[in-house]
Amino acid sequence: MNQVILIGRLTKNLELRYTESNIAVGTTTIAVNRPRQKDKEQEADFINIKVWGKQAENIHKYLNKGSLIAVDGRIQTGSYTNQEGEKRYITEVIANNVQFLETKKATEKGTEATDYGIEDIPSKTETQQQFEYTDEDLPF
Repeated sequence: MNQVILIGRLTKNLELRYTESNIAVGTTTIAVNRPRQKDKEQEADFINIKVWGKQAENIHKYLNKGSLIAVDGRIQTGSYTNQEGEKRYITEVIANNVQFLETKKATEKGTEATDYGIEDIPSKTETQQQFEYTDEDLPF
């Protein structure tokens, strides 16, 4: 099984490109905090992320450096030869799903978002009203 779930902040804006068949692909890096150890400074890992399709376009459009995101994906390794003829190895997370945990406005203001960055999501009470059920509705 190859699955990873990460929560971190974008260390740079997403670099968006398109393939020859006009499919969006974006790359960025997120900083993921390690558990803090007593009497030590906070440490983080910087993890390369690759996002495809509409998700890449949405990240490029709505998020910027410093935005908090959650990524669900898989780890992929690869290699290439650079212009100097040296072989380079890369490890990145290929994102299956990206959740916005903070709005672009909140990141720019330096404040936390209360709605996790998705303005169209219904409030908790609206959601509860929409999915009201009783014990008789349950199949067990």
